[in-house]
Amino acid sequence: MTGDINITQAFHGINKTSIVYIAIIIAAYWLLTKLIERLFFLLEGRLSGRFRLYILPSMPLFRMFFLIVAIMIIIPLVIKPTLQNLIAVLGVAGLALGFAFKDYISCIIAGITVIYERCYRPGDWVKIGDAYGEIKSLGLRTLKLVTPDDTIVTIPHTKIWNTNIYNANEGKRELLCVADFYFHPKHDAAQVRQKLYDVALASPYINLERQIMVIVAEKPWGTHYRLKAYPIESRDQFQFISDLTVRGKTALSKMDVKAITLPIAVKDNYNQ
Repeated sequence: MTGDINITQAFHGINKTSIVYIAIIIAAYWLLTKLIERLFFLLEGRLSGRFRLYILPSMPLFRMFFLIVAIMIIIPLVIKPTLQNLIAVLGVAGLALGFAFKDYISCIIAGITVIYERCYRPGDWVKIGDAYGEIKSLGLRTLKLVTPDDTIVTIPHTKIWNTNIYNANEGKRELLCVADFYFHPKHDAAQVRQKLYDVALASPYINLERQIMVIVAEKPWGTHYRLKAYPIESRDQFQFISDLTVRGKTALSKMDVKAITLPIAVKDNYNQ
């Protein structure tokens, strides 16, 4: 009974003025977060990749800052600002919200963990479950990922608790791209390897500051070449791989190198 009296006494009398103030604070918070999002996405389109990857990750931090400020302003309007009152009310509210919004709160805690540990950030190309794409925005509860097919996937941050997160570029401008080639084993491997290297070197998308590698592996069904290189921009990865594949096939066809088709069992293995 004492606890009930203390909690009741902890609140101010809610009047029209308080409600108006709270509504203005919530509206100001919503407006500021929208303005920040618009500003950041405007800067994203105008800045180069390096600055874009520095600016976008700070968006959730601004959002969290505004939320904390809004809560700190609203609390004195509702609760008499004494330590005893705050402990009593926030303790009961936390317990009630913990049961009612268990999954939601878990998402928010995961979101704070993501911001602190920087598992991923806007501009990163990640694979989470079956979804692969570029992270466009981070909220406290979810992230929005855009796939190569221009589909937006909303994923809760709680995935970090039980799912492997594959981050292809981890805050960098470029990421490693791989073009695969499969040939009949009867050919000059040294010449093919050099030709593929030259193909990558001449690509308009190539980042010459990063190493070009041609990995050769002999298989029972033929020879597998993996041409590995970095594009200047992570967003160019698909055009880059297509460019390497088309020009690689054209260059090697002039050398009379016979391409092969993988057996179905092997192809299924590679796709897994």
